[in-house]
Amino acid sequence: MSTIQDVARLAGVSPTTAKRALKEPDKLTPDTLARVQQAIAQLHYEPDQRAGSLRGGQSRTVGLIVGSILEPFFGQFARTAAHVLAEADHTLIITENEYSAARELTELRRLYGQRVAGILLRPGYGTESHEYLRRLISRGVAITEYDYHHPQNDLPSVMLDNAGAVRQAVTHLHALGHRRIAALGTYDPLTHPEERSRAFPEIMNDLGLTVPAEYRRVTLLTEDSAYRLTHDLLDLPRPPTALLALTGTQASGAYRALRERGVRLPHDISLISFDNYPWTALVEPPITVLEQPVEEMARQAAHLMLAQLEGRTPVSTHAVLPARLIERGSTAPPPTREPAG
Repeated sequence: MSTIQDVARLAGVSPTTAKRALKEPDKLTPDTLARVQQAIAQLHYEPDQRAGSLRGGQSRTVGLIVGSILEPFFGQFARTAAHVLAEADHTLIITENEYSAARELTELRRLYGQRVAGILLRPGYGTESHEYLRRLISRGVAITEYDYHHPQNDLPSVMLDNAGAVRQAVTHLHALGHRRIAALGTYDPLTHPEERSRAFPEIMNDLGLTVPAEYRRVTLLTEDSAYRLTHDLLDLPRPPTALLALTGTQASGAYRALRERGVRLPHDISLISFDNYPWTALVEPPITVLEQPVEEMARQAAHLMLAQLEGRTPVSTHAVLPARLIERGSTAPPPTREPAG
């Protein structure tokens, strides 16, 4: 890890001048400032934002990067992980990447500036953060992925069995007689490269079904995008008879659109969603959901992190947990039962 003294030596200035380049650059000549900035870039120097408070000790702080602060899944995950880490005398710092690797890069830098010992990471989509992640690992920062595992990273991870959960949902709808089923998001290697949307058409094909081209829309995992997509699907000449929301927040957007259109659940259309959020059991009819074992995922991720920090070898570095299908009133046979196939 480079120090300000290393920067000063490379730039041929005093440590005081090197520090001034960071805090008071206007007080240096353009030539001196350029030499210091070049040394900073060459050494990948990053200032310790805690001003040396860790001298003589080891960091007891762990960063948690979530996909979205607005998604209740991450709130529940953060609370459980914080409790587990607190029992081991670690503090949690929380930030979000909005499912973007570019935004993630900024947050990784912030966390490293706080000299965290490790990071629980919900990876964002894209590759912008990959080089910096490797740099953090080489500097001794422990990384554990959760909820989404980037195929290029061989890091400890805790995941939901997403393909198995999608299979439960599609099989349930198929058994009810649905053949026109739409997922609220289509796989895309850059914008939407997650397992649920990737597995959906494959599972449909396994049941002898296809996903019409007009149902395939690449979109973000947000309430507003699901709201707009639901309206678009309902406007089609042959709209789907069932919708699969890939997150609980997407389900709320879909539900809002259905209510606005006066579309009745489950008489006119069926809705099934990931995440057993409280509201899903309170509306009428209540929503059929795929419940994630969020607290267990958080516990296992936190224990994986602690094992890395304490130099222990965990029993398994890649945990995959199943979802539980909870059948409620939002799914039923389609208005006109379609022929099999």
